[in-house]
Amino acid sequence: MNHEHAAVLSTDTVKGNDRIRRALDALAWPLKNRYGLYVLSIVLFLLVWDLCALYDILGKFLPRPHTVIEQIWVLMFKKLASKTLFQHLWASLSRVLIGWAIAVAIAVPLGVFMGLNRYVNAIVKPVFDLLKPMPPISWISLSILWFGMGETSKIFIIAIGSFVPCILNAYNGIRLIDPALYDAARMLGANRRQQILEVGFFASVPAIFAGLQISLSIAWTCVLAAELVGARSGMGFIVILGMNLCKPPMIIAGMAVIALTAWGLSVLMTYLEKLICPWKREMPN
Repeated sequence: MNHEHAAVLSTDTVKGNDRIRRALDALAWPLKNRYGLYVLSIVLFLLVWDLCALYDILGKFLPRPHTVIEQIWVLMFKKLASKTLFQHLWASLSRVLIGWAIAVAIAVPLGVFMGLNRYVNAIVKPVFDLLKPMPPISWISLSILWFGMGETSKIFIIAIGSFVPCILNAYNGIRLIDPALYDAARMLGANRRQQILEVGFFASVPAIFAGLQISLSIAWTCVLAAELVGARSGMGFIVILGMNLCKPPMIIAGMAVIALTAWGLSVLMTYLEKLICPWKREMPN
């Protein structure tokens, strides 16, 4: 009888330990899953933000997260300068994409030619190294003098800011290709054109895409700076209007919309890179 009772207790103990283990595994799941960590990171960020706003840790002008969300909802339907939030967002997005596309169309081929031809490199690189350290914002005054207060000056600033990372990554993507790849192509009978098109191009595409993603992020910084001066549309206009009206929720709402849009474009670029160059190797997580 005692043996049977001990066996029942042992079975109950094992079952209880299994339940505890399953409960602990369920609680630890967010720490083992990448997407769970993403959610945990966002929740912790919002929690810290809410506590800082609630107890005035960073001053009295930091709104709570729910206030910013409410402000975004209001901006979606309330018109500012005859435009809704989505119309202002489209104004900024169109400027970013046009300026970024102009920079990519010029900088990527130029960077590739600099990496392939020493004469082009000798002509372009000294001028590029001279202009490279200049921040894009420093061109705002000249762009207004040259192009006025219209769209052209804003697109010019965005193109200038996006130009540097595009040309640098294209140049380094070509220059840093393993010479053994070219040697292997030559051993297989490839001529110079085939080496460039079938080796150099494919080997440099990941570096070029990295430059495209960096330049796209910089383009959003530039459009915000450009719209702070004399703009009547765009997310920069919303931010500066919130500052003039002393409305911190409007300022952070504009910043949040910019951040979410830039993040969406970055995700899109990542999937596009995987589609175009599936041969790119990634470090394991």
